[in-house]
Amino acid sequence: MNGFFNILKPTGMSSAAVVAVMRRLTGEKRTGHAGTLDPEAAGVLPIMVGKATRLFDYLVDKEKEYEAVCAFGSRTDTQDATGTVLETGDRYPDLELIREKASELTGEIRQTPSMFSAIKIGGTPLYTRARRGETVEVPERIVTVNSIEVKGIEPEHGVALRVCCGKGTYIRTLCDDLGKKCGCPAHMRSLVRTRSGVFTMDTGLTLDEARELASSGNLAARMLPSDYPIRHLRAVEIPGKFARQVASGAKIPAEIISGDLPEETEYLRVYLNGVFWGIMHRSADSLVWNVQISPEPVREKTAAGD
Repeated sequence: MNGFFNILKPTGMSSAAVVAVMRRLTGEKRTGHAGTLDPEAAGVLPIMVGKATRLFDYLVDKEKEYEAVCAFGSRTDTQDATGTVLETGDRYPDLELIREKASELTGEIRQTPSMFSAIKIGGTPLYTRARRGETVEVPERIVTVNSIEVKGIEPEHGVALRVCCGKGTYIRTLCDDLGKKCGCPAHMRSLVRTRSGVFTMDTGLTLDEARELASSGNLAARMLPSDYPIRHLRAVEIPGKFARQVASGAKIPAEIISGDLPEETEYLRVYLNGVFWGIMHRSADSLVWNVQISPEPVREKTAAGD
């Protein structure tokens, strides 16, 4: 079983726990997730299964979308609702001020996540050090926030936000920073990831649904093909006469590519007889393999030419 499942992670469950469930349901040891989602967050969590795990470095996961509620009135050590309150305040901002200050948190910005984040220092996640009572300097990072839409007021001084951002952005840190800019301490009350790259809520599957499908032997029918998240890469159809070279992992003459030759830094998704085989790039006059995956049918007939 090689491909992807778009699991809708429930609140209160770690990404690693979701992987463990899917590993058991699929019977495939090579199972992993394509982007951590905090335990208190819910939503889209792409799961890689089988040889699809080899494609991790080529996925488009840089842009993500979230629906969050930022709660004004208190700041916590975890920057979310699970933490210990560090500061309180009652100078609640109005929507006009929130929108003004939210705009200042877009573009390339600097973030300093909580000690309770999954960032590793010396190979150990910060949250593990925090639970031991250790205190270390959290490294500042530069992230990209494409947009913050202030959607409206929520109960108990909450504000609904829609955030579109790049990889590595902490939404709870964004809420903490928004509170500082507005002059009223704040934290993230709730978070749902609605998109991770090409994976959206529309193609999502809950764990309960996955369990039911597995028990009836129909889980594979909901698996997304291995080339599903890499269709941003140029597609190349290898002529059938090179089938033996493809099967053996040998080089292919670059001249088989119609049109302009790709740059040597460009990755290509490769098909033989409409079947996805993996990723190659051009080296001099040849195409060489970056990742090779054994044959699996491409579910959409147009996949090799889109």
